[in-house]
Amino acid sequence: DVIARGAKIVDHLVVAILRNASKGTPLFTVNEREDMLREATKTFGNVTVETFDGLLVDFARAKGAKAVIRGIRAVSDYEYEFQMAMMNRKLDPGLETLFMMPAEKYTYVSSRLIKGVFQLGGDISSLVPPVVVERLKKKKVTGAAVPGAE
Repeated sequence: DVIARGAKIVDHLVVAILRNASKGTPLFTVNEREDMLREATKTFGNVTVETFDGLLVDFARAKGAKAVIRGIRAVSDYEYEFQMAMMNRKLDPGLETLFMMPAEKYTYVSSRLIKGVFQLGGDISSLVPPVVVERLKKKKVTGAAVPGAE
């Protein structure tokens, strides 16, 4: 949702995935997340997906970006994102941070909740792109009883 709306307001949107080794072992690797995002955004003519290491401000500077778009679902997101935006401004005063609220139907959606609902057999197809549903089925997430999965 945020990518789709962001793509309408900028000439070119780079969806940046941080390769963060300190985050533990995620369900999907960086390469898998990159593949899913490319599949989900392939109809947008002005969106590319890339990975990076290090500071976002350095990546943005290398791409010639003038702004970073961040999605905020709740007040708790805002507190974290505000701190990050202020640090990024300190590191690169020329880089602006734009906050976008998701559509109402996505305000409560998080990867943790999606994974939990999926594991308990709930239907997540209206909350994530089809490629994510398919990848979750392939991962055979423990305890999942997927409606319509053959």
